[in-house]
Amino acid sequence: MQIFPRSLNRLPAIVAVVVALAGGLVTSLVWYYFSPLHTQVGYQPHQPVPYSHLLHAGQMGMDCRYCHANIERAAHAMIPPTQTCMNCHSLVRTTSARLAPVRESWASGEAIEWVKVHRLPDHAYFDHSVHLSAGVGCVECHGRVDRMDVVRQSQPLSMSWCLDCHRNPTPHIRPIDQITNMDPSLSGTAQPPRTLNPPQTCSGCHR
Repeated sequence: MQIFPRSLNRLPAIVAVVVALAGGLVTSLVWYYFSPLHTQVGYQPHQPVPYSHLLHAGQMGMDCRYCHANIERAAHAMIPPTQTCMNCHSLVRTTSARLAPVRESWASGEAIEWVKVHRLPDHAYFDHSVHLSAGVGCVECHGRVDRMDVVRQSQPLSMSWCLDCHRNPTPHIRPIDQITNMDPSLSGTAQPPRTLNPPQTCSGCHR
């Protein structure tokens, strides 16, 4: 006497197909959505002071180098000290509640604990000055910060993303006097100031 219907003979094959499809779907989702493109792009941490790049760099047209004064001569871009803020805000909006942490920092001498947005892993080496002196503008890596009320990461900063530029840097080169200009149309409008040979070997960025 047959207990189970003959149609159940197809059940193992159906289960195997469903498991394979589900496994493939889960793998694809993890591979895509947990990649650097999605785990880093859009990162927008809360800052202790609601500083607006849209206002300062965009509407007011302040040059990046006013706050990040060392980017053309140092490997790492400096976080501006409180004194830089107070150069203006000792006279402008001196009673604004939003700027209270700045005034407290100035009075106490304790630095404001800004949260770093563009974070590279410790095993990766990057030199701001080298890229800027080659004609790579701020907008190439940081995006249109002049349109960001709150700064966010706009590029993945992954190894493959960096290598794409190292293999063909010309489309990203602009006149040296325009490196802090946020206009993306200036990219690729100038010849490099010197012969460029960006490293494509491991030792170029992993030292």
